Amino acid sequence: MPDSVARLVKAGLEVLVESGAGAHVFVDDAGYAAAGATVVAGDVLAQADAVLHVSPLDAEQVSRLKPGTVTAGFLSPSTNGEGIRALRDAHVAAFSVELLPRISRAQSMDALTSQALVSGYRAALVAAERLPKFLPLLMTAAGTIPPAKVLVLGAGVAGLQAIATAKRLGAVVEAYDVRPASADEVRSMGAKFVELDLEALEGTGGYAREMSDDRAARQRELLTPFVAKSDAVITTAAVPGRSAPLLVTRAMVETMRPGSVVVDLAAETGGNVEGSVPGEEVLIGGVTVWGARDVPSQLPVDASRLYARNVSDLLLLMTAEGVIAPDWEDEIVAGCWVTRDGAVREGVTT
Repeated sequence: MPDSVARLVKAGLEVLVESGAGAHVFVDDAGYAAAGATVVAGDVLAQADAVLHVSPLDAEQVSRLKPGTVTAGFLSPSTNGEGIRALRDAHVAAFSVELLPRISRAQSMDALTSQALVSGYRAALVAAERLPKFLPLLMTAAGTIPPAKVLVLGAGVAGLQAIATAKRLGAVVEAYDVRPASADEVRSMGAKFVELDLEALEGTGGYAREMSDDRAARQRELLTPFVAKSDAVITTAAVPGRSAPLLVTRAMVETMRPGSVVVDLAAETGGNVEGSVPGEEVLIGGVTVWGARDVPSQLPVDASRLYARNVSDLLLLMTAEGVIAPDWEDEIVAGCWVTRDGAVREGVTT
């Protein structure tokens, strides 16, 4: 985005932007040029000393990079073995925003949080759009319309934003998370926290840890009546580096009233909801199940504004007097590099 371009230029960097790159966020080439960028009609990758990207670079794109190039963006380090091997073999210094340490110094670089915020907001709107009824309580001359009941499963950043948005739209909201520490956050948003008689599953970095099969089955059993009485269910649960946990079975969906809506934000990583399909809407027993796919791109202007700030701040951390030179002893740099000098970070799957 142009405001991030201006910050990079101010730090002494020359910024190249591919012609037409801003079309989906309503920024033309002139807007980037006005911010100080050089708009390039040809191959920007071959010219770059650093590349800021969204989706992981594929092998063909990596082949056009110079040795020693710095890249920063989403890398999918647990599943993108081919791409990581290509970065290693090209002697690229690649940084993954998924591995960014969750410390106060790195908050402005935290792309997982910024994009989860976008996804949570969008999830509540999707539910509202597809429900064949109002969300708020309405008292009219023709009678009183009760508020819709929304259940949010997973109270991380996406879940909390879904709660806040559904509340603003007037719904009655309940939420559940395996981490008891999230209860106060849920209540602070005006929602009711669902208490289940189960052990806590607090993980590292604010995420939940993986649960046993027996516990998962018991959790689904206890959640079934809450799902059944809801007009909309929004699922947001994720475990870093693993497939999304199954929270709602097909049988649970079938207990909901026809016309109800389920929004599965985890559809791309295995799905919290049995039967959800990424990028599609399917009907299960008269219930619409919406499978998320690349949700931040559905709100491209603000998603891009936030993400541009995330990755540009990460690059600026490695920049001094117009020169990009990562300090490998810095906690943030050391925490999120994936490849450097022809090597791959220990623990990353290739």
